[in-house]
Parts: sequence; structure tokens; C-alpha cells
Amino acid sequence: MIRVLALALAAALATPAHADNAGLTRLTLRGDLLGWEAVGRLDLGGAGFCTGVLLAPDLVLTAAHCLADAQAQGSVEGLRFRAGLADGVAIAEAKAARAVLHPAYLPGRITAETIQHDVGLVQLAEPIPAAVAAPYGLRDLPRAGAPVAVVSYARGREDAPSRQAECTVVGRAQELLAFDCDVTFGSSGAPIFDVTGGRPRIVSLVSSGGRDGRRVTAFGMELPARVAELKRAFATGEGVFPQQGFTARRIIVGGDRGGTGARFVRP
Repeated sequence: MIRVLALALAAALATPAHADNAGLTRLTLRGDLLGWEAVGRLDLGGAGFCTGVLLAPDLVLTAAHCLADAQAQGSVEGLRFRAGLADGVAIAEAKAARAVLHPAYLPGRITAETIQHDVGLVQLAEPIPAAVAAPYGLRDLPRAGAPVAVVSYARGREDAPSRQAECTVVGRAQELLAFDCDVTFGSSGAPIFDVTGGRPRIVSLVSSGGRDGRRVTAFGMELPARVAELKRAFATGEGVFPQQGFTARRIIVGGDRGGTGARFVRP
């Protein structure tokens, strides 16, 4: 069923031929991280991790499904953003104060509509100065065939970010983006960058994907309107957790709800 969905999404996005992609570069040294400091690992309180990225000194953008368990508990306890984390040392880090998922995101089945709304924001308890990790701006989805880049943490490379300097947009339709960047479990929430001019800008986030042999097709969403809606939610308090004056208690029914912080389609 999931394989059929992945193939259907790829077909819907009118996938052209794949280009040869640059390999992953591990960003270990301080010089390697220069310009990418605002990408970090979002630790999920013992339930794995995702990738996140600063949109403002106190706002971390990530995939909504990374925050679904925290929303169910009504608590951000344990959520911690570690900017530029490499081999145990972060350039800066801060705990979460509150978070919000896009109201149209529905956890569970992976569908085109789910991917379109798989966006969440975390507000940090303390801002990370822009002089330390400069936030990124957004732009609209690029055309099919355009080069993009990705910086992500992932299973097997969770101790430092890896950058793929060039991969390809293999299709776009219905506010969705398909790309062939090398991402896997833990890469959820990783920013997809337009690097065609000046400072990189975020065009999408890693939401889900599938692997067919050595070929990966991953999917993301259009961001500017989604992020604007989430910022309005922070302003009004609608859907934001924890609610003011509310203390959550973690209750687990039916076994372990822990996860890896990634939701990838298995072929």
C-alpha cells in the first residue's frame, strides 16, 4: 500500500529523469559549518530526533509529524534544539517553550494532503542570537529540474549534519515537491535549500520518501503560506501547546510510543 502511494505521488509529480547528484559531506569542523549553523538536531526527549532549522532566533521549523507525540501529551518537555551539533558540541542550544502543528495535518496515513501540511513550529525558551546562527528565509517551490541542496541529520549520521551540495527537483504539483536528495530516517524536517544566488533560502522540508534500490524519491511541501498560518497560531494561541496553565502527564497505553523522528515510506 505504501509503495503504491509512493509510486502514485511520483507519477503525479511528473518525474523527469534524475540528474547525477553530489555526495554527502559531513560537516564536522567549525569551518565546515560556516553558513549552516542554523540547521540543527531537534531531540525529541528520548523518542529519537528530527532535523530542524531556524526561521527566527526563537523559531525552529520542522516536520509536523516530529511533534505529533508531544502534541498528544500536551507538553514540549524534552524537546531541545541543538544548532550546528557536531560530535557532541552544539554551536548553541535551547529548550522548547511551546509548539504548534499545522491544523490541517492529520497524523497516521501518508497521503498527498498529509505531506502538504506536514509543517510545525517550535518556539524556543531562549532565542539563539543571529550572530551565532543566522536564520534562513523562505521562497516558493522551484521548478522541476532545478538544483537544490539539503542539510540533515539522519540514522547512522546523527552526530553531525551532512550536506548534499546538489540534488534535483524531480517534480512539483499540488503544492508538493519531489526531489532525489539522499535522505533517510531522522532527516524528517530537514530544510531543502535554493542555493542559486546569495544566501540559501528554504523551499521545502523533508516529509517522507521511498527508496527503490539505490534511488530515493523524497517529498516535501510548499512553505510560505503554511508558515504564515503557524505564526498566526502562535499569535492567537490556537492549537499551541502546552496550553497556558496546563500541565501535561504522559500516559502510554498499548506499548511504547517512542519513534525515530522520521516517517519514510518503505518501498
